Amino acid sequence: MKHIPTLFCILFSLISFTQTDPKIYDIIDAVSEERLRNDVKTLADFGTRHTLSDTLSNTRGIGAARRWIKSQFDNISKDCDNCLEVFFQKDLVEKGTNQRIVKDVMVVNVVAIQRGTKYPNRYIIMSGDIDSRVSDPTDFTSDSPGANDNATGMAGAIEAARVLSKYKFESSIVYLGLSGEEQGLFGGQGMARYAKENNWEIIGVLNNDMIGNIEGVDGVIDNRTFRIFSEPITTDETDPEKLA
Repeated sequence: MKHIPTLFCILFSLISFTQTDPKIYDIIDAVSEERLRNDVKTLADFGTRHTLSDTLSNTRGIGAARRWIKSQFDNISKDCDNCLEVFFQKDLVEKGTNQRIVKDVMVVNVVAIQRGTKYPNRYIIMSGDIDSRVSDPTDFTSDSPGANDNATGMAGAIEAARVLSKYKFESSIVYLGLSGEEQGLFGGQGMARYAKENNWEIIGVLNNDMIGNIEGVDGVIDNRTFRIFSEPITTDETDPEKLA
């Protein structure tokens, strides 16, 4: 989980546009490795979180997992005087949309919005993928605990909500659990449509994917690299243009 402090530094700098505020050190210190581990274990213990898996059980499948994630956001919101708007965002994906969709499925994302004090329609999104799978992407019954890919990322988004909800920021933050990613990025597509329909001004997205996964398939260990994908900014742009 060593990438978590870096994620919080980047998120905080996006929100406040300064890295000199002493609150950033309090925020980093508040991140709990124990909570992260417990959340990863809870998500893995649902057995499978395949997008097409059981939605009725309270102990197994993606339905149980997403309801648990929503309950965590709801509890966090209660602790900060209902500072989060928590809801499910969903879209129907029909059988045959691609080869991985072998039956009709409702792809459900879990969303928690912390409104900004000055720019409530300006958003920074921190997301993690809810769903998991085995090698066969159409096998939605076998165990696929997905602790690494990507319970770690979802745990990171939940922990961000726990810590950052104690503070107020000028811009809004979206803590987001995405479904349908292993089947074709359907959760991200649905959320993008929702953001467009609601005229969101998105200034940054941090997608947590396999946090703490420092060993590659080739055995090389790298705990110093953080991949950032961003549109280039020219040196002659003014500060307001950079934030536009």
